[in-house]
Amino acid sequence: MATIRFKGYGETKASPGTTILEAARELGAPEGSDCGGCCSCSTCHVYVLSGSELLSKRDDDELDILELADDVRDGQSRLGCQAQVQKGDGIIEVEISKESFETFLSDNPSLRAKFTANAQKT
Repeated sequence: MATIRFKGYGETKASPGTTILEAARELGAPEGSDCGGCCSCSTCHVYVLSGSELLSKRDDDELDILELADDVRDGQSRLGCQAQVQKGDGIIEVEISKESFETFLSDNPSLRAKFTANAQKT
């Protein structure tokens, strides 16, 4: 199993086939997803800081949707719903984009205080 570390939010184990978005949900990390993870919006935008070789490659659909995202970083930006663990051993370090974080808070207002306090500590 791969380890996915969400910067500022902890880590979780993920078996091959698991997406970054699924891992975030399992951990309780604040990654947004307005479309529910079907690659039709950019609100699950994350940055893969290391371990990208353990993930599936970006396809044309993901690249098209990433064009809608804010603050895209060459070589690091991924959609959490599309970035799938392919290899089982290793560490994947992920930072949740501001866009995704804000989407999560908008969809989960009762958690705003918890995650805003956490974000100020990191």
